[in-house]
Amino acid sequence: MIPERQIRASYTDTTIRIYQAYSDAIADAALKHGRFVSPPFSMNRMTWIKPSFLWMMYRAGWGDKDDGQRRILAIDITHDGFNWALEHSCPSERPHGLDDEGWRRLKDASPVRIQWDPERDLHFVPLPHRAIQIGLSGEAVRRYVQVWITGITDVTTLAHDIGADVKAGALDVARAKLPIERPYQAATVA
Repeated sequence: MIPERQIRASYTDTTIRIYQAYSDAIADAALKHGRFVSPPFSMNRMTWIKPSFLWMMYRAGWGDKDDGQRRILAIDITHDGFNWALEHSCPSERPHGLDDEGWRRLKDASPVRIQWDPERDLHFVPLPHRAIQIGLSGEAVRRYVQVWITGITDVTTLAHDIGADVKAGALDVARAKLPIERPYQAATVA
C-alpha cells in the first residue's frame, strides 16, 4: 500500500526528473539553451515543479489544456538541488496553530512551498495517496535555473500518445508507456 504522502519519481544516482508545462516560447528557449531563459521565462514568479508524470498530465490535460501548457518538459535536476528545495520549504497552507505573524515569518524565510495534492490515475480520477508539488520562488528559482538543471527533454509527444491511448481505451498500452516512478528518499518535507 502506498503511504498517503510519499515522493515518487523517476531518478538516477545523480538526478531526479520533474515535469513542467509551458508555452512554445518558453519551451523552445529552454530546449535551445539547456536551461530556462528570461525572458520568456519569468525569474520573478513562483514556478511549480512536479515529480509525478500523471499529476502533470492532469494539470496540463495531456498537453491539450491551453497554449500556456501545451509543451510538457521533463527536467532532470540534481539530488542536491531537489533536497535543498525540500529543506528550505514550508507548506503552501498555514500550519494549524500558527498565528498570522508566525505564518508571515515562515513564508518570508522559505523560498519554497510544498503542496500535497491527490495523485491521479490515467482518467485523472483522484487516488487516495498524494503527489508532491514544489513551488520555487526567489533564491530557489535562481538555483533551479542556474545550478540544478542537468538536462531538459520535450516529452509532449509522449504525453499526446498516452492521452490518445487512454481516450481509445487502450489502458494497458498507456500504462506501459508511463515513466517508472519509484519512492524517493528525501530530506525532511514540509
